[in-house]
Amino acid sequence: MQSIKNIIGRIWAIWGALVFVTTMLIFLIPFFLFIYFQKEPKKTNRFISYSRVWMDIFLGLVGCPLKIQGREYFRKDKTYIVVCNHNALIDVPVSSPGIPGGNKTIAKAEMAKIPLFGLIYKTGSILVDRKNEKSRRESFTKMKEVLDIGLHMCIYPEGTRNTSAEPIKPFHDGAFRLAVNNGNSIIPMIIFNSRKANPPDKGFFLWPVRLYMHFLPEIAVKTDETVEQLKLRVFDLMKNYIVQHQ
Repeated sequence: MQSIKNIIGRIWAIWGALVFVTTMLIFLIPFFLFIYFQKEPKKTNRFISYSRVWMDIFLGLVGCPLKIQGREYFRKDKTYIVVCNHNALIDVPVSSPGIPGGNKTIAKAEMAKIPLFGLIYKTGSILVDRKNEKSRRESFTKMKEVLDIGLHMCIYPEGTRNTSAEPIKPFHDGAFRLAVNNGNSIIPMIIFNSRKANPPDKGFFLWPVRLYMHFLPEIAVKTDETVEQLKLRVFDLMKNYIVQHQ
């Protein structure tokens, strides 16, 4: 039975890849007409608005519709650092469009080299070469600039996909240092079922399943709170929520 599921999952992944590329090529038309040559933050706001439509179509066609709860925690007069769990590749295209309001994601620089897709990828991202100290420093400055112009920042604090049996991996400091230094509140975002749709141990595989995205209430930085204290506070909250709701 498992071998049959593996075969079906790989066939469905081919369908998913075809749908993604086809819808991306269609998306490139409004991208170049209405987005690419705009200035910030209008450029990113439009990009996210169009991306929501794109992802709704894509996820519907591959049988992975997304249901979101907790949008009401975003105040229109504030910008947030959104921290998200990361279990599968499919997290990437659903996370940023799912966030209310314009936002950018911290992302791997090497992905921007992919033809055509790289143009879209760069528009919605702050690129970082994790092996380069200078690139990491520059990305931190760019993230502060994103927040300062009225956009949210979406960060995966685990750094890479969680392939362990744990609900969530230990967090890196970046998102929490940014919150402490810049004063922006954090909104945790948790994606459920992406590991079922796109298991990290199966490689090229996709399974139709409903995805869920839950936003939790904002977490303000306390007076004199250290980066480590804030990081552990958010980690414990997200871990407990995942355990209770998965």
